[in-house]
Amino acid sequence: MKVRIGAGATDEEAEAVAAALAEHVADEVEVYLGEDDEPAAVHEAPAPSSDSDAPDSEPERGPTDREERLREEIADILEGGPEKYKERLSEQDKLFVRDRLDLWFGDEGGDGTGDLLFEDGKFANFDSWHPNSPDVDDADPDTRLPADGLITGAADFQGRDVHFMANDFTVKAGSMAERGVEKFLRMQQRALKTGQPVLYLMDSSGGRIDEQSGFFANREGIGKYYFNHSRLSGRVPQICVLYGPCIAGAAYTPVFADFTVMVEGMSAMAIASPRMVKMVTGEEIEMQELGGPDVHARKSGSADLVARDEDHARELVSNLIQYLPDNSDEKPPSQPAKPPAKPTEGIDGLIPESPNRAYDMHDLIDRVVDADSFFELKPEYGKEILTGYARIDGRTVGIVANQPAERAGAIFPDAAEKAAEFVWKSDAYNVPLLYLCDTPGFMAGSQVEKDAILEKGKKMIYATSEATVPKQSVVVRKAYGAGIYAMSGPAYDPESTIALPSGEIGIMGPEAAINAVYANKLDDIDDPEERAERERELREEYREDIDVHRMASETVIDEIVPPSELRSELAARFDFYEDVEKDRPSKKHGTIL
Repeated sequence: MKVRIGAGATDEEAEAVAAALAEHVADEVEVYLGEDDEPAAVHEAPAPSSDSDAPDSEPERGPTDREERLREEIADILEGGPEKYKERLSEQDKLFVRDRLDLWFGDEGGDGTGDLLFEDGKFANFDSWHPNSPDVDDADPDTRLPADGLITGAADFQGRDVHFMANDFTVKAGSMAERGVEKFLRMQQRALKTGQPVLYLMDSSGGRIDEQSGFFANREGIGKYYFNHSRLSGRVPQICVLYGPCIAGAAYTPVFADFTVMVEGMSAMAIASPRMVKMVTGEEIEMQELGGPDVHARKSGSADLVARDEDHARELVSNLIQYLPDNSDEKPPSQPAKPPAKPTEGIDGLIPESPNRAYDMHDLIDRVVDADSFFELKPEYGKEILTGYARIDGRTVGIVANQPAERAGAIFPDAAEKAAEFVWKSDAYNVPLLYLCDTPGFMAGSQVEKDAILEKGKKMIYATSEATVPKQSVVVRKAYGAGIYAMSGPAYDPESTIALPSGEIGIMGPEAAINAVYANKLDDIDDPEERAERERELREEYREDIDVHRMASETVIDEIVPPSELRSELAARFDFYEDVEKDRPSKKHGTIL
């Protein structure tokens, strides 16, 4: 630092100025008198003091005893519940909840796409069990309640910010009580604010009956879970994975979630435990038979997917979330385009000319969507309809497809309900819809009437009618009866109804129509050969009347597409109609559930 002072100053005054400035600026100071070229005084900065008692020195500080004690308490909490309950986990092939979180959000995920960002409420219910609490005189290791048995927080999962909760089975079998309930509710309410997806990693026996006065019927108690689930529904994706038997109140979270994954030999959910079922009804039944994966994946439809083990459960969810946006304000993510797994040139040869011959719709899907992109949901439930997400030229779409390999593709009650729920969810999260129609229509008969074919068929038609996302309907082969309505035919506001040359649209199929209209005239023909020939002629005449060429000629449908061009046609149409907006009547909501 250079300083110039008055020429009348003495050398001693110059030295004093240099020394004073050097002390304050901690740098070398040169002092010049008047216009002199050479400094009258030079003073170097003082060396740093090694005296720790100097008033301006900062002593080295390390963690205090208080911080060390806190870290010990946190480490204790992370150990989970009583050791005897941790030993049971290996017997059930289950991970300890902290290890499970490492699998989902730590290095053990194996793909470097996870990170636990923070946890809320580690110290929940701390004063009731920890020896450091002033309220605990004699801590019993068998009554540990770390985090009150419920872990909540936020994480990075597959590059997405998510909220999560996870039950700790080692704490009273993952049961829920007042403090854990409070954490669960806060997590849900924060998800409403952030608009980020929620993961529920469930392993809970339900509410703690001996503590129910603190959380059961309260305004901010366990019942509020399902109020919040309802508010979150359609706002952010809610994904639930079951790791154990979830009973009573705990069983409602998986059924309220948008997507539920169960794990073979481990998961179950039921409105009551086998013991309670026996008490109420006298029925003796095992937990897996009452509410295991086979029950809910095949019969109730409450499970979307079944995993082989914990690693597979994570893999399924990591695949699923790649098709979903963070919330209802966003569009689903896209990926780089990939060619289909099978050549498009094989489509026409795949579809039998006879409307009654079976084929597997998966083979058609494999020739339309990007390779390895079809992610099927509820594959074992309502198997006459396929539902799942896929990509066409990199764009995410939801697929609703009749399956001729199962009961000729007729729509049974379970299949109608499955399709309705899928369409409703896809529309909520802005996923465009592709309908692949090959169905004789809704199934008839006394049993399906008892199984509510009209009610469930109504739901499918309603969901299709109310969907505001871009829709494309493809008449692959037969589109008979109300099947063309449920599959978003021309009257249901699709952006396009296109057909393959194998398509037919009619009130019913040729055999049924001939029987209904010409049965008496055919019965009057005594010669069997003559009757068969006349029946064949009538059938061919009828098929000409319902052939898609007639439908295209009368502009019922938009276009007949060469089968080998179906993929490119769909890609162009989804791209063109990407931002289409649809108006719906002003109303509070519909009356159909």
